[in-house]
Parts: sequence; structure tokens; C-alpha cells
Amino acid sequence: MLEKRQIATLSEEFESKTPQDILAWAFEAFWPQIAMSSSFQTQSMPLLHMASRIRRDLLIFFLDTGYHFWDTLTFRESIASEWKLNVLDLYRDSRWDVFARQQTRTLPVEDTDLCCYLHKVQPMQKALKDMRAWISGIRRDQTTVRAKAKILELQEDGLLKVNPLLNWTKADVDAYAQEHDLPVHMLSKIGFRSIGCAPCTVAVGLNDAERSGRWVGRGKTECGLHTDMFRKKDVADLGRDLRLDVSDLVKKE
Repeated sequence: MLEKRQIATLSEEFESKTPQDILAWAFEAFWPQIAMSSSFQTQSMPLLHMASRIRRDLLIFFLDTGYHFWDTLTFRESIASEWKLNVLDLYRDSRWDVFARQQTRTLPVEDTDLCCYLHKVQPMQKALKDMRAWISGIRRDQTTVRAKAKILELQEDGLLKVNPLLNWTKADVDAYAQEHDLPVHMLSKIGFRSIGCAPCTVAVGLNDAERSGRWVGRGKTECGLHTDMFRKKDVADLGRDLRLDVSDLVKKE
């Protein structure tokens, strides 16, 4: 078990290492209790490509929220099949099915944080429960929140989050993708520079920020997987923190 001081030292050392070096270290240190999450969009391809060439049997989590573009689902199926990836789809807890179906159209618009928590945060928390390390593809140049991240981040429950691409830029991602002729998500070709759920994603201009098309006009830039929301262990905790009315859900939990 690595101590906080060791993790901090390694994290600093990894700033000058390649993503492949970081991945190789993580696999050696935590296998088999290690998994990677991926949104299967264009900028996800380099990390998927690197990781799968080191460990083809790496478990990869894909959050199937029920709100994805059809193009994303077909792209995910195509890549998983062609690259022979070990992908596991994650879904919301069945306890919320009735509520979510009743609010299918309104939830992503009226309660974006609650929607992300039920469809992304909780499923990921559950999937990572028995893992020791979680590989993420976030980069510092994506958002102000991610700009403060470390390559190695110890979570409160002891899980180590590993961010191999953290100090890469969009130019680095594009260069790697071009060098290895990686597949491109269909929507990326028509202005969708960052692709999330359909109700919360729009196309943007070439000079706009990469994630400017996400949750437009809703005062939100992150789904919660990489923020303090990931520390919330139940809906009641989320409701108190965000001042949301989750009384009906709390009764069911």
C-alpha cells in the first residue's frame, strides 16, 4: 500500500514521464484491481490505444446513461469489437428506474447535477468499489477544474486515480491520433468537439473552447466524476450539498 507521501513524490516524477510509462507502472502496481473509464469519443482514442496495447484484457468502464447519441453507441461497439477491448457498460441503479423514466425529458434540463449523479457518479462509484486504481483520461487544458489535478490522486476511500494524459494538450492528442491513424467519432466531423449526452451537448465553432458545447447556459462544466460530487455517497448527501429537493429519492434509497 502506497503512502500519501510516496504518491505525491511519484506524481511529481510522472510529470516528465510518458503516458505509456505511467500506465505500465499502474498495471504493475495494481493489477488486477485496476480499471479505466472511457467516454469513447475522439479524444478518448489515444489513451484507449495505449492502454490496450499494454494490457488487452484491461477492464474498461463505459457509462451508458440512456441519453447518448446513437453515433456514440455505434462508435463504442465498433471500437470495442475491432480492438477486442474488455468493455463493461455501467447503468444507473435500478432503484431509480421509475423516477428516471417519469423525468426522461426534464431531468437533464431541470436537474443536471442530479441527472449526472444518478447516471454517471453512482454507477462509477459502485463499479470502482473493489478496485485499487482508476485510470482516467482527463487533461489539464480541458477545464479550470482539471487544471488543478495531479497525475496521481488518492481518493478518500483509498482508491488511487491515475491521469496519464493530464499534462497533454489537444495538439498532443491530435498528433498521436494522426500518427496512429486512430478512428474518429462521427460527430467530431460536424462541430461536436466534446461529446456527452445528447440533451447536454451541442456543436461549437473551431475557435471555441473544447468543452464549450457541454451544458450550455446551465452554469456547469463537469458531470461530477472529477469533482467533489464524486465524494457524495448517497442521494441525500448530494441533495444537502447542492440544495436539491431529493426527498422522493431519499425515501426509496
